Amino acid sequence: MDAFNPTSQLTEAERIDHLRLIRSDNVGPRTFRSLVLHFGSARAALERLPELARRGGGSARIPSEDDARAELAACQRLGISLKAPSEAGYPPRLATIDDAPPLLGVRGATEALTRPMIAIVGSRNASAAGLKFASRLAHDLAEAGFIIVSGLARGIDQSAHRASLAQGTVAVLAGGHDKIYPPEHQDLLASILGPGAAITEMPLGHEPRARDFPRRNRLISGSALGVVIVEAAHRSGSLITARMAAEQGREVFAVPGSPLDPRAAGTNDLIKQGATLVTDAADIIHAVAPIMERPLALGLREEDDELPASDPQAGERERVTGLLGPTPVLIDDLIRMAGMSPAIVRMVLLELELAGRLERHGGGMVSLI
Repeated sequence: MDAFNPTSQLTEAERIDHLRLIRSDNVGPRTFRSLVLHFGSARAALERLPELARRGGGSARIPSEDDARAELAACQRLGISLKAPSEAGYPPRLATIDDAPPLLGVRGATEALTRPMIAIVGSRNASAAGLKFASRLAHDLAEAGFIIVSGLARGIDQSAHRASLAQGTVAVLAGGHDKIYPPEHQDLLASILGPGAAITEMPLGHEPRARDFPRRNRLISGSALGVVIVEAAHRSGSLITARMAAEQGREVFAVPGSPLDPRAAGTNDLIKQGATLVTDAADIIHAVAPIMERPLALGLREEDDELPASDPQAGERERVTGLLGPTPVLIDDLIRMAGMSPAIVRMVLLELELAGRLERHGGGMVSLI
């Protein structure tokens, strides 16, 4: 089983600092991590944030301590804990991904988040056969001791949640804990929160938007040993989850379907591309058993020590910015073309990002906004 032992508990002051930093404009999980590693703490990063954004050609909006305390108090009233990756109650496997949320809003039975999880996702407009299979698969995996994690969506997601309610299931939300989508699943979520849990990285009051669902999907796959796609048309959100799972080193499973049903086109393609074909729970259990025996570790990422000791010079900043445009470019190519150290280039990119001028894309690509 997973040997993951969180040891670091945030103090109240550190939690306030972490919350202020991750809620600051243009600070996402990767940027948060880079800032804290480079400057030594969230508080030190907060002190440098305005200067970094100014050097990138913009400004930084940083929530006040009062704002952060008010958010923490509102969470406590609703039974929500904001957990850091190093703390007990944070899903162990999620803590190991490159863009793990620095603070995760957790509600319900945190014990469920520490057990091995399997994600089950699929079409919102699912077939009767797909719903039945998802339900059976979730039930059998739950009986075998796994926690089912999914996105609380219509179709396959809700079928998987309902079939594993008694043993505990985890819902990953695209919005805040008080902005459930779809609204008709409020009752389902209430049932989940008994033996199971709900998690989100979004603040209270955040209404989920289209771009929030792919962000949510990386938490579904990141929390799990593997992801099962039951039904998925071409270009569906479930295929995004499968891609993220592969990038995170998770197992990808797919349920085959009729070539005449467009809802099976995506899953059949996944099988052609090497996903493990699934016809029953045993296929999944046998595949993940060796993974569960390996211990988890919070390892350093390749770029963690790649910010410079000194600030970039004006000419270096102009060189990197001049090479950027609206077309995404690989950071590695940018480093090569700039003829500078990776550390300097990454610091310039960080400054531009904090100024709201840089967009990061998948596959290590960036572009100017």
